[in-house]
Amino acid sequence: MLRYYCLMQKTRFHIDTYLSPQETFHFARKQLARRYPSKAHDHDYFEVFVIESGKAAHWINGVTQTLEAGQLTFVRPGDTHAFCADRRLGCQIINVMFRAETAAHLASRYYDTIGGRFFDASGPLPELHTLGPVRFARAVTVAEQLQTAERSLARIEEFLLTLMNRVAHVSSGVSASTPRWFAEACSAALSPEIFRRGAPGLVEAAGRSHEHVCRTCKTVTGFTPSQYVNRIRIEHAAQMLRSTEVSAEDILEGCGFENVSYFYRLFRRQIGLTPRAYRLVNDRDPFQQAQQTDHSGLS
Repeated sequence: MLRYYCLMQKTRFHIDTYLSPQETFHFARKQLARRYPSKAHDHDYFEVFVIESGKAAHWINGVTQTLEAGQLTFVRPGDTHAFCADRRLGCQIINVMFRAETAAHLASRYYDTIGGRFFDASGPLPELHTLGPVRFARAVTVAEQLQTAERSLARIEEFLLTLMNRVAHVSSGVSASTPRWFAEACSAALSPEIFRRGAPGLVEAAGRSHEHVCRTCKTVTGFTPSQYVNRIRIEHAAQMLRSTEVSAEDILEGCGFENVSYFYRLFRRQIGLTPRAYRLVNDRDPFQQAQQTDHSGLS
């Protein structure tokens, strides 16, 4: 009955109700009501929210989701939704709404990263991310910084880019339908403390049997736990090679590889180059370049 009622009755919220012309975003931190509102709503703006504590039912585009602490959702203007906090646990939410022009600008300028993802997703449901403890804490921290910040374009763009690049932008291959326990394990596996231990680190983070983790990992990502964690390790190694002067031997040891030839084989298969060739391609020393430029200018 509730689903039918919400589908048939909705209202539209407008950004100018909340913002003055010179403001670019609105921040809210509140306890959700323990019952659905009389009408669902859509809006002429974008919003992103994170469940800070408790649990809530989120009726969105005809589907009811159960959201828990640590889950982050990017909502688009056309999404029709409503909330109902858990009667026993309640629910506290942090919500940031921002103008459609801001979303359009970011999607255009950073299309290679944002296009078809986050608030630019085109699926029937908005994109939902289950954050591990570290990324959840980071999400709350960057959101809190907006609470007393100037409502400027620079601040909302900084917030969104941080959220997409350092909180939600995870090459984990998981989706909103992924079991929460596995999504959290994948998030944990992005930290060196976990991935340097290989598949056993992922299994321990998941808190499930090895067989159960193997089945779920294969179903969700298409990889075995070892293959999945190795991809994370190689990506980390590539980041270290292009941004530091740490030797390849120290990098592979830091990633948890004990066999040098195995590391080189995996790296070349995933990146397409040997570690040495990859570092040479990405070697851009600004100080050396400045010296060369200055020298040529004096000659």
